[in-house]
Amino acid sequence: MGIPNPGSPRGVVLVDEARKSRRRLYPVTFVYSAFAAVVFALGLRSNPVSALLLAAAGLVFWTAVEYWVHRYVLHGIFPNKGTAWSRFLNKAFDHLHWQHHLRPWDGNHINGTIFDTLWVVAPAFGLSFLAPVHTVPSFLAGFILGYVIEEWCHHSVHFYVLDWPWFRGLKARHFYHHSKLGAEILFGLSNGFWDDVIGTGMPAPATAPIRPMKTLPGLQQIHFDSAPRVRRERTDRRSTGCPSSPRSPEI
Repeated sequence: MGIPNPGSPRGVVLVDEARKSRRRLYPVTFVYSAFAAVVFALGLRSNPVSALLLAAAGLVFWTAVEYWVHRYVLHGIFPNKGTAWSRFLNKAFDHLHWQHHLRPWDGNHINGTIFDTLWVVAPAFGLSFLAPVHTVPSFLAGFILGYVIEEWCHHSVHFYVLDWPWFRGLKARHFYHHSKLGAEILFGLSNGFWDDVIGTGMPAPATAPIRPMKTLPGLQQIHFDSAPRVRRERTDRRSTGCPSSPRSPEI
């Protein structure tokens, strides 16, 4: 069963919905960005090369996690039955993304709150400080900044119109994902790299096959490059005084 097409935005005031979404997004942005800034400052003082390289690696690694979570967790189906683990997954994840696809302009279902991720992020960052600050903490700082960027990308494609080719492409990809045809593809939210690598990217436009022209019996194909040679031959004929046939067709 695929995720349904998005509902019509008739009667929806997008300015109000965008405000709802931003209210959920501001705490995520401020808390995680501030924490990452502190880690970066300490990491650059400890070992700047290592801190920068591992932060960049964390940012890149986030793009893979973004794809994997969107495809296999947010688009997964977790029945509320069976083991306690299954019921937990149903309660934790089943409501998050399906409601967003049902009401894609609902500001309460565009972005998660800080409480949706803090229970994982806080212990992970706490344990990371068992290692030097320019290693694992710097990697996680880049990783969590990738999450913040992705959340703002998702918010923006639903509510804003920017005259920027990259953004227009991102918006087109995500809106196609919200259609019935795109529910099983285009899982990247901040970029399309993993979609293109794995094979879930934007489908190629359908084009009719071009059939070669058939040559009719008794006729020869006329190539465009033959016309200049005909003109040159006539010019040479006139220059030598040879008369040309008055009935010859003009080219």
